[in-house]
Amino acid sequence: MNRTSPLTGQPVLITGGAGFIGSHLTEVLVGVGAKVTVVDNLATGNAANLQHLGAQVTLIVGDVGELLRLKRLQVSDYAAIFHLAGNPYIPPSVENPAYDLRENLLNTFNLLEAVREAKERPKLISASSAAVYGNPVRLPIREDDPTVPISPYGVSKLAGERYLAVYSQLYDIAAVSMRFFSVYGPRQKKQVVFDLLRKIEANPHDIEVYGDGTQTRDFAYVMDIAHALVLAAERAPGRGEAYNVASGETTSIGQLVSALCEVCGVAPHIHYTGSVRPGDAERWEVDMQRLTDLGFKPETSLHDGVAAVKAWYDGLKG
Repeated sequence: MNRTSPLTGQPVLITGGAGFIGSHLTEVLVGVGAKVTVVDNLATGNAANLQHLGAQVTLIVGDVGELLRLKRLQVSDYAAIFHLAGNPYIPPSVENPAYDLRENLLNTFNLLEAVREAKERPKLISASSAAVYGNPVRLPIREDDPTVPISPYGVSKLAGERYLAVYSQLYDIAAVSMRFFSVYGPRQKKQVVFDLLRKIEANPHDIEVYGDGTQTRDFAYVMDIAHALVLAAERAPGRGEAYNVASGETTSIGQLVSALCEVCGVAPHIHYTGSVRPGDAERWEVDMQRLTDLGFKPETSLHDGVAAVKAWYDGLKG
């Protein structure tokens, strides 16, 4: 056990807990001595992500909405629920909006209904996304800025947030939404860091990168994100409010490429395509004061984070 927490000894549920962020969150919660149950349909998650935790975690394989409908999952059994199940990326929502609606909004609604109907109500910490902002109207982005999503994924996440806030206010449910920015780390087999590592491996002399290198993001290491989720469960008022969850450091894609090349020990020619993916915003800079006020402080630098991803990536080939 790493430290004492209000969650120490408490039963907690993680939907999507075998996924990229969920499995790291599971590790943190096990570390504080929580009694962790994971629900995951393994569509994007992997049971192997939890294998090293053994009997410290109970894994239920299934869809959260279906398990709730069949009464095989009782939300009143838990002190806190971390809701991470769903479609985690923009591109699948652009390709199949109906899938994104079902996986993100309907599952969130079904979970809120189950909590509303429960006699003993857990605190709900729900994963949202910076995609709710669309192209931000000002920088740095604050939680009370306009939300104008430009992808179906952003729409489904924003609708889930709105339901959560209304349910919190109408039915006295303790709940918060956590707006993730560009999360990266080991076990993430998609997105820019992983894609760049594959390109460097395939051709360390010449790589192609979307955009022109000036696009900016806030790259947050996954274990910092996991700690932020636990902190919200421990300290957030839970009145339906939202929190930006990031590193607080703005990084251009060009800087990320340079950091990865340094860690990999290569100096390739970099060809920028000049084009970006549909639904992606151009610039991000994040105000995290609301989360900082709860006591959050990211601990992982970009260099250390990408080095950890490189070590994990190398281990995949072993």
